[in-house]
Amino acid sequence: MNTDFPALPDDIPLTVRRALEEDIGTGDITASLIAADTEASASIISREHAVLCGIPWASEVLKQVDAGIRADWLAAEGSDVKPNQALARFHGPARSLLSAERCMLNFLQTLSATATISRHYASKVKHTGVRLLDTRKTIPGLRTAQKYAVRTGGCFNHRMGLFDAFLIKENHISACGSISNAVRQARIIAPGKPVEVEVETFEELKEALAAAADIVMLDNFSMPDMRKAVAIARSQSAHTCKLEASGGINEETLVAVAETGVDFISMGILTKDVKAIDLSMRFERLPSS
Repeated sequence: MNTDFPALPDDIPLTVRRALEEDIGTGDITASLIAADTEASASIISREHAVLCGIPWASEVLKQVDAGIRADWLAAEGSDVKPNQALARFHGPARSLLSAERCMLNFLQTLSATATISRHYASKVKHTGVRLLDTRKTIPGLRTAQKYAVRTGGCFNHRMGLFDAFLIKENHISACGSISNAVRQARIIAPGKPVEVEVETFEELKEALAAAADIVMLDNFSMPDMRKAVAIARSQSAHTCKLEASGGINEETLVAVAETGVDFISMGILTKDVKAIDLSMRFERLPSS
């Protein structure tokens, strides 16, 4: 799990290029209605409370559309913004501003939504030692961007994908014959990679602890069973094994789960159920032709 201060993904230029290609394609025919030499100024306005996130992606959109656009960001990445607050001002060719508008807003609205919900949930459990984790339930093509936004909001990342950590589930266990065999094979295949095992019973929990898994995911455990699992892990684990709660956790149950003593809580809601933040871009000056 990545617990560092948010670092920018290195795929921002590629992500933006793909977004612009699908939007502009062979050219913005509506923007061509405006004379090529027309200059304009525009602002991005927030229509609701939010955590601003996505400025690096928006800036890359402007750079790729027209490096001559001047951008002045009036709010910082990760800052709390209010309704009717001006977040940025731009000046440059009107055609370019219009072509960049939707792609730029898409990144800002989606990543701000992810950061906003992450901060909301993180604030609810700040009195505990638990860390809230995202999952792989991200918008296709925006995995690294959304995971950055989760960190910006104050939560943490689970594995980035299928390549950087083991998560051994029911079907893996069945195919390998047992939890012990699955963990043993994982250590052979990729020494040093984190090994997590998902369990559904106390018997499976004890086997995963005995196999020295790094993390045990308690899948859909009831609250009493979760507390019992924490007690078992603390008393029987011969090494430092972390416990992760997952499955059916929502705003109503989050605090109670955090207070059971688990180390992590993973929540797909941080990335998959986000509602875009209401932002808009408005032209401030468009000279008549």
